[in-house]
This record gives sequence, C-alpha cells and structure tokens, in this order.
Amino acid sequence: MESENQAIFEANFVEKRNFLNKKKVKYWINECANWLFCNQSEYTNLAFFISKEAALKALLRELVRQEDFSEFESQQLAAKFFKNIVVIHKKLLEDLDAVLEFDPAATSKSEVLLAYPGFFAITVHRIAHELWLNKSYILARLIAEYAHSKTGIDIHPGASIGQRFFIDHGTGVVIGETTNIGNGVKIYQGVTLGALSVSKDEAQKKRHPTIQDNVTIYANATILGGKTVIGKASIIGGNVWITNSIPSFSMVFNKSEIIVKTKNNFPESLNFNI
Repeated sequence: MESENQAIFEANFVEKRNFLNKKKVKYWINECANWLFCNQSEYTNLAFFISKEAALKALLRELVRQEDFSEFESQQLAAKFFKNIVVIHKKLLEDLDAVLEFDPAATSKSEVLLAYPGFFAITVHRIAHELWLNKSYILARLIAEYAHSKTGIDIHPGASIGQRFFIDHGTGVVIGETTNIGNGVKIYQGVTLGALSVSKDEAQKKRHPTIQDNVTIYANATILGGKTVIGKASIIGGNVWITNSIPSFSMVFNKSEIIVKTKNNFPESLNFNI
C-alpha cells in the first residue's frame, strides 16, 4: 500500500504545477473592480485611492510570482497592467453607457454597477484579457472562472471584445477563446459562440466565430466555427443554429408554427386545469 501511495505521490510531480491562492485571486479581482468604479463612501480622498492602487499592484505581483514569473517579470507585468488600466476603464465606461442606452430597465449607473451580472462579467473579462495578453494565463483563467461561477456567463479570457459590449440577462452565455466581437454588439442569455471541433490538433487555429459591429444576437442562438462571420448590423433571432457566414444587414430567424385554440377544441382528455 505504501508503495502505491509513493507511486501516486511521484506521479503528481511528473508535471510542474503552479498553484495560485484562490482566495487572494477572488479578493484581488473584486477589489480591482470596486477600485475602477470607486465611490466617495469608500475612497474619501485621492491619497487613499492611490494607496489602494499600490496595494492592488503589490498583490498582483505576488499572484503573478505564484504563476512562476520571475520577480522582475512580475514587476514588469504589474506595472504594464496598471499603466493600461486607463484604457480598460475607458472601455468599461462605454460598456456602461451601452447598458443604459439599450436596456429600458436600467435606471442608473449605480444600479448597473451593483446589480447587473452581465456588466460584472464584462468588467472581469476586460481585466482577465489584459492579463492573458501578457501571458499570465493561469491567473486570467482563474479570474474568468470566478466571474463564470458568480454570473453563469462563461467568457474565455482570450476572446477579443470591442467597445460598447452589452450582455442582457446573461445566464448561460458562452464565448470561446478565439472569438472576435466588434463594437456595439448586444447578446442575450443562452448564446453560444463556440467551436465546431474540440480536437487538440485545432488548438492553435481560430476555432470560434467573428461577430462584426452592431450585431444583435437573441436568446439561445448558437454560432459555431472559426470561419463563421456574422456581418455587421445583422440580427440573429433566438434559438437559431449557425455554422456558416451571414452577410451584413441580414436577419436570421426560425420560422415556427404556433397554434392557438380554445380548450374546447381539444379532446376531452386534455381539458384539465392545473
């Protein structure tokens, strides 16, 4: 038995693994999101705001070091991330404006920031994507999965998403690694932007669709394939299945038959109330 346990123990170290502290990862992403949209009750003065940035930068360096970056590399990555945070913030402000413009139920920025899972998922994605571009792959994935667990929205940190992006409701949305999304795109719940093949041989290829500017994709639509392009300003109806490109300014929808009758027209066995 001891020899079997020894074999298991040794097998676990065949491949080098880097384990990040998940509690610290969750703390960092939540604090970073709050810091990006600080309010006067939390940040009473500029000095406190700047000190919070320094603390977030220090923790980011620590987390990146756990991912097996060198001390110098972790310092460089953290410095570059917070240098680009202004760009991330600008994109998020545009996303916030898009929610207020397109969702009649949104009454204020505060409501969106506090209560909209789609906006939280986008915030986390824009942060995770920046880390992904800087090759902090494990940290980026952990952050993305945290947002997935909180919102039900699964966005791979490698996905490229343009300005003024809006996810309405959001539960069940899946956006794959090599997806390219343009500006002004709106997506509803249950949408999948996925791959036609999950073969490892395709890992380095573009496997997920391209969504051009100002496209609206309604609930439960499935769009698959790296060569699939949804042309600009198209409307994709609910429950459609698309594996080929769609021209710009198109409307795609399922034509289904809905029959409405009075209950007296059904056989007696169906005339019941629940």
